Amino acid sequence: MTPRTLVFSLFGDFLRYCGRGEVPLSALSRLLELFDVEPGTTRVAMTRLRKEGWFTTERNGREVAYLLSDRGWELLDEGRERIFGRRDHAWDRTWSMVIIRFTEAQRGARDEARKKLAWLGFGQLSASTWMCAHPRLDEAERALKGLPQADLDLLTCTTRGAEEDRRIAERCWDLGQVQQDYAQFVDRFGDAGGSEGTGALVALAELTTEYRQFPFRDPDLPAELLPEGWTGAAAHELFSRVYASLLPAADAVVEEIVGLQVDRPRGALGRPELLRVTSR
Repeated sequence: MTPRTLVFSLFGDFLRYCGRGEVPLSALSRLLELFDVEPGTTRVAMTRLRKEGWFTTERNGREVAYLLSDRGWELLDEGRERIFGRRDHAWDRTWSMVIIRFTEAQRGARDEARKKLAWLGFGQLSASTWMCAHPRLDEAERALKGLPQADLDLLTCTTRGAEEDRRIAERCWDLGQVQQDYAQFVDRFGDAGGSEGTGALVALAELTTEYRQFPFRDPDLPAELLPEGWTGAAAHELFSRVYASLLPAADAVVEEIVGLQVDRPRGALGRPELLRVTSR
């Protein structure tokens, strides 16, 4: 877990729910020291993240506090929805298609578009064509806005039958490899729910960091497009259960160090709700 990854994990799971989503640099440094990150490294990482526009700062005397920027709030909201949300309705066999073309000189923009589309659940069917089983054309258009591109087309389409749908899924995603990685995730974190104190915070950060990689690779396809014996559902259930079991002890550690209550919205079962928590 890099310092940058840890910062986003801590803000995403805890610090966004403390006050206005702010934390003094000294408290953030103490949190990252639990992960063997030196205070000097934390200062450098936060300076870079502020320059990139993810955070703003406020000064109270000699103490500097970091607050999520609007861009930072949007990133964490979107990430939480993708990590915790799962398809729970029937598929109407409608695909979202993005056709995007770049010139050879726009290689950097092409790589950035690939990351943005993969995060939204799009898979690459051909060099310029991306497919998604969710209605996410508006999200794709917003994500690609500002990137230099030769051309962009957004379409909604259907195939002639279920067999063709399955072939598209097989071409767009390496579902077999994702299936194996889900199985390894279950093996690794199956016994992670018994930690206490600082161990709970570290275990939860490791759990979230590992699981956060899957939305880039798993498009949350409908059941009829998945391989037989799909392990994704079991991995998501394990993640949700272990996450909930570690959260109270991890909250207590963060609250002690930061000096603010972690006040996240909760559902009837005490699990984190997928609600937007804004800075205003």
